[in-house]
Amino acid sequence: NKAIASNTITVTDLKCENIIRPNAIDNTSPHFSWKVKYDGASMQQKHYEINVGSDSIALLNGVANLWSSNKVESPTSVMIPYSGSTLSSRSLCYWKVRIWNEKGEVSEWSPISRFGIGIISPEVINGDYIGLSTAGGNITTPLLRKKFTVDEISTSFLHVNSLGYHEVYLNGRKVSNDVLSPSVSQLNKRSLIVTYDITDYLNKGNNDLVIWLGTGWFKKTSFSTAHDGALVKVQMDMMQDGNWNTILTSNTSWSGRQSGYKDTGTWMALQFGGERVEAKFNPNDFASTTLDNLSWVPVVKVNMPNHIATPEMVEPNRIQQTLTPKTIIKLRDGTWVVDMGKSVNGWFQIRLPNLPANHEVEFEYTDFIDKEGTLISCSRCLFEDKNTFHDQGQKDIYIASGNGNDHFSNKFNHHAFRYVKIKNLPVKPLKSDIKAQLIHNNYEQTSTFTCSDPDLNAIHDMVQYTMRCLTFAGYMVDCPHLERAGYGGDGNSSTETLQTMYDVAPMYTNWLQAWNDAMRDGGSLPYVAPNPGAGGGGPYWSGFIIMAPWQTYLNYNDPRLIEKYYPAMKQWLSYVETYTINGLLTPWPDTEYRNWYLGDWLAPSGVDVNAESSISLVRRTRGNARSSASYPHCVAAQRPVAPSPP
Repeated sequence: NKAIASNTITVTDLKCENIIRPNAIDNTSPHFSWKVKYDGASMQQKHYEINVGSDSIALLNGVANLWSSNKVESPTSVMIPYSGSTLSSRSLCYWKVRIWNEKGEVSEWSPISRFGIGIISPEVINGDYIGLSTAGGNITTPLLRKKFTVDEISTSFLHVNSLGYHEVYLNGRKVSNDVLSPSVSQLNKRSLIVTYDITDYLNKGNNDLVIWLGTGWFKKTSFSTAHDGALVKVQMDMMQDGNWNTILTSNTSWSGRQSGYKDTGTWMALQFGGERVEAKFNPNDFASTTLDNLSWVPVVKVNMPNHIATPEMVEPNRIQQTLTPKTIIKLRDGTWVVDMGKSVNGWFQIRLPNLPANHEVEFEYTDFIDKEGTLISCSRCLFEDKNTFHDQGQKDIYIASGNGNDHFSNKFNHHAFRYVKIKNLPVKPLKSDIKAQLIHNNYEQTSTFTCSDPDLNAIHDMVQYTMRCLTFAGYMVDCPHLERAGYGGDGNSSTETLQTMYDVAPMYTNWLQAWNDAMRDGGSLPYVAPNPGAGGGGPYWSGFIIMAPWQTYLNYNDPRLIEKYYPAMKQWLSYVETYTINGLLTPWPDTEYRNWYLGDWLAPSGVDVNAESSISLVRRTRGNARSSASYPHCVAAQRPVAPSPP
C-alpha cells in the first residue's frame, strides 16, 4: 500500500544507549530508542526506518553512509541494535528515524540526532595524570591551567578523566551545567572519562583552559589511593577534514595553584564532613586577565597504578530543583536556624553580608529538629535526649575574603538536610540570599499517580521525592549523608519502584558496572558497590548482580545487562554453592570488603541478628550438618533466566 504522509505523527525523544545525544558511549554496537506522538485517536507503529551517517548535512540530504535499516516491519521502538558499518573508538555519528502506522500513515523524518563512540580499547586516553605540587599549597582541590591557541574552530571534544571530581572552565565560562562529575566507579579498578563538546566555548587564536579538581571519593581512607590529591588526565580533539586531531593533552607544561576549597571529611561512614572555604584563594572569575594576576606553579606528573578508564555511561549530575527558606529563626545562643521546608540532597548557598577578612561562619546540617531548636542527626535520635546536640558530621566553614562580595556554595561535597544551623553570623540572613539545591543525575520522571485518597497521594509523592534524593551520581544509596553507600539490598527492594517512576536505565548501567568491578577472585561479592569499605548484608545484597539486570530487562526491554554480566552471575552462584550444604545456604566469612552477614535485618525485639539461629539454615553439630527449624525463611540464590523475546 502506498504510504500516506502525515503531519499528525511525530517521532521525538531520540536516544542512543538510553541517553540523549551522548558524546561518548563505551561500545561500538549502539542501540536506538524513540517515542511517537500522534494527534489522532490512536495508532500503533507498524514499521520503522533508521538512517545513520558520518556527516549531518549529507544525512539531511538522504545520504546514510554508515547504515540504512530500510523499512522494517516491527512495533518496537526501544533498544533497536545498530547493524551498519563497523564503528571504532572516537567515531562521531548522526542518525534519524521515521515510522509508519497500521493505517499506512508515515511520519516525517525525525530531527537529526548525534552520538559518539568514546575513547575505548584498544585506544587509551592520551596525556599524563597531573596534579598540584606541594609547592603550590593544598593539593586536594587545585586549579590546573593551560593556555593554548587554535587557528580554526570546528567540532571539538574535551575528554576529562579525573580521579576525584572536576569542573571545566574555558575562556572564562563554565563548560556545561554538570556538577559533581564524574559519577561513581570502583576507583581502585576503574575511573570514568567525561567528554564535553567545547566547540562553542573556543576562541580563534588564544584560549585559556582551567580544570578545578576535588578529591571526592578519591582518598586513601576510601579506595587506598596512591596519591593524596585529586588528579586529572586530559585529551582535546578537533575534527579536521573528517578526522580527529589531538591538539592538547595534560602534561607538565600545565600550571596550577591551590583553591580556597578543602574537603574536611574522610568519606568513611558518618564522616563525610563538608568543605572549608578560604575565599581569598578563589578567583573572582575565570577571565584570563584575572587568572594572570594570580600566582601559579608547575604541575607534577603522578604515576598511577594501572586501571581501566572508560566513558561515563550515565547522564551527568545537575541541579534539578532550587528551594528557598520557609523560616529563619534565632536561637538563644545567637545562632540562626534556616528551615528549607523539606529535606534535600545537594548544595547549600548563601550570599553573606559585609564581613571582615578572615571572619569564620559555620554551617551545620540535619534533617530533623526538635521544638527547642536543637538539631537531631537522624531518625534513631528521636528516641534520645532531645536537649542534646547529636553531631551528624555534616559541617561547612567559610572564611570571608572581606571584599564585600562573600558568597558560600558547596562545590565538591554535598549534604542531606532540611535545616541549616548558622553560627557566627552577626546579622539575620535574608531569605532571598539563601538557596538549597537538589542534585541528581539528569534522568526523567516517567510516571504519575493520583487518586481520591489524599493519604495515598501523599505516600506516593513522598516515595517519589525520596527516590530523587537517593538516586544520584550513577547509583542509589541507603542515605546520602550518613553512609552514602550503594547497598544491594536497598537496590533490590527499590528497583521496581524506582524504574517505574523514572527512566534510570543509564544509572543501572553505571551501577552494575561497579558491582562487576567489585567482584573478587572466586566470585565473591561485597554488599555495597562501589566498594570503598565493608558494609553489612548477605545474599540478598550481593544478589543485586542478578536481580537488577533482570528487573531492568522487564522494565525497559533492555537485555544488555543480562548479556554482559551473565558470566559474573554464574561466578557468584558458584561462590554461593561452596557455602551450601544439602541445598541450604550457610554464612560465608566476613572480609575487609564486607561484614555482618545478615539473615533478618529487621528482627523482632529480643532477637539477636548475629546469632547462628538468625543467619543460618544449617546448624553444625560434631562435624555433621543437620537442618535447623529455628530460622523462619530462606533467601534463595536466584539463578538467572535468559529473557524471552520481547
